[in-house]
Amino acid sequence: MKAIRQAGRPRQELFRRYGMLLVLVVMVFLASMLSDRFLTASNLLNVTRQVTINAILAAGMTIVIISGGIDLSIGSVVAISGALGAGLMATGAGWAAGVLVTLLVGLALGITNGLFIAYGQLPPFIVTLATMALARGFTQVYTGGRAITVTSQTFQWFGHGYVGSIPVPVIIMIIIYILGYFFFKRTKLGRLVYAVGGNEHACRMAGIRVNRVKVAIYGINGLLAGLVGVILTARLFSAQPTAGVAYEMDAIAAVILGGTSLSGGRGNIGGTIVGALIIGVLGNVFNLMDVSPFYQDVAKGLVILVAVLLDRLLHAGGGSLRRGVSSGADQAKSA
Repeated sequence: MKAIRQAGRPRQELFRRYGMLLVLVVMVFLASMLSDRFLTASNLLNVTRQVTINAILAAGMTIVIISGGIDLSIGSVVAISGALGAGLMATGAGWAAGVLVTLLVGLALGITNGLFIAYGQLPPFIVTLATMALARGFTQVYTGGRAITVTSQTFQWFGHGYVGSIPVPVIIMIIIYILGYFFFKRTKLGRLVYAVGGNEHACRMAGIRVNRVKVAIYGINGLLAGLVGVILTARLFSAQPTAGVAYEMDAIAAVILGGTSLSGGRGNIGGTIVGALIIGVLGNVFNLMDVSPFYQDVAKGLVILVAVLLDRLLHAGGGSLRRGVSSGADQAKSA
């Protein structure tokens, strides 16, 4: 029996690493069968463009979840950062000032979340839930419930421009994921994200300043939400008070589908882009088949449940837990 279990472990590991990539390939194949418009160049470009928003948010959410946290506020941060940036440009300020303010608002709100979570010792769920409500409410107050139009063509380039034949948002997404790969593989902070998520107590015992790490993590997440605020506002030619609603759920879904564990300490950013593409392809196929958005939400919920169930099955057992704890301690010492 022991030999059988050992023989099954390599297959389980392969499925854990590449299972969702296989799911994506199968989905693309089935989509091409269901709709002859799916594999057209224009539709594939449209899918890629649609994925960018969720993929960028999911990149930041990956860092947060690997560290053992969660952020429910990013959709509202997208809205308020975009509104304040657009409002500044509406007063006559240039596009550069608008971009800078949008990014800084996202960064500031992310750092604020991190400070309350790290130094206030408050649960991430509660802190970011409060920030979600506060930011959304302030967005409605600031905009008066009306859209703020952006007329700067240079600013609109971030949402509608091209570099060659590639849309600017797609290029930004690619850059973010390249930077994310090097962040996790080459930087001390990237290694500490895994260590804190694997065993926060071991990190503190090893002398690591966990609070500073958490503030940095949520700051990065907020900055990426601000970047999405720039792209979305440029894409819509305006800052909408309802922008970003439920974006956090799509981002979390992409991270989970990508193989990152909700318990922290395990995951990778490469899997996240696969998860974002799965959600994007699913939504695109439903749109091509004129499926009601209500059914799309049902399907998305089922996909998330299946992904979480697979994560539990693949990492079940006390041995896996012990390996995660020891791994966290080892990473803390090496960092």
